[in-house]
Amino acid sequence: MSRKIISIHSFRGGTGKSNTTANVAAQLGLMGQRVGVVDTDIQSPGIHVLFGLSSGDISHSLNDFLWQRCEITEAAYDTSLQHNIPEPGAVFLIPSSVEVDEIVNVLREGYDVSLLTEGFKKLINELMLDVLLIDTHPGLNEETLFSIAISNALAVVMRPDHQDYEGTGVTVEVAKSLGVPGLHLVVNKTPSTLNADDVAEHVSDAYKISDVTVLPHCDELMTLASEGIFSLRFPDHPLSAQYRALANALVQS
Repeated sequence: MSRKIISIHSFRGGTGKSNTTANVAAQLGLMGQRVGVVDTDIQSPGIHVLFGLSSGDISHSLNDFLWQRCEITEAAYDTSLQHNIPEPGAVFLIPSSVEVDEIVNVLREGYDVSLLTEGFKKLINELMLDVLLIDTHPGLNEETLFSIAISNALAVVMRPDHQDYEGTGVTVEVAKSLGVPGLHLVVNKTPSTLNADDVAEHVSDAYKISDVTVLPHCDELMTLASEGIFSLRFPDHPLSAQYRALANALVQS
């Protein structure tokens, strides 16, 4: 399998984007893939919590690399042993800083987006990654457009409500205009009152995209409350099987 960059994006927060990213990463690792996960949601970082890292565990972050205080590989944390990912698989996390000063600094001054190109290439080459997953900042800005543009595949996570339908439409049109080759829609937190096949058909028709995954609302996932990666905690749950299928679809797209 050739090396791939896959962005996981949503038009707004609260869709379950980071949970989706973490579960896809874990499933790819279990499939024997070497995976890197970069949290580029610098304004509101959080995926490190799912991987069991606290702020005290993070000595270097993506912010340090972007401000040229460290190499990006120094901000890569191998979570494989912690999450029982057997070789040859591996999952590395590159978190963003949760320090208030670091977040404010980015909000005030921004950063050189072109550095990410260098950083992504170094991660792929030096960590010998098969897949680099980018957990993006919600919405559309320079950073997310950059991530989308360099990706081999893009998963847009949405909820089945009118605000998301409209915002996702904008994201899809932008992705198509940028020529992203693999475009996948993930309808997340779908109520049990809705028929999954009907939702998939409606979304596919609305955006003219054939690759659609419909994930149900899950009480067990809500109860877990981000204290771990769902598909690793509940490997035999039907939702975990759907995460595995989604991971396969994204690397094959």
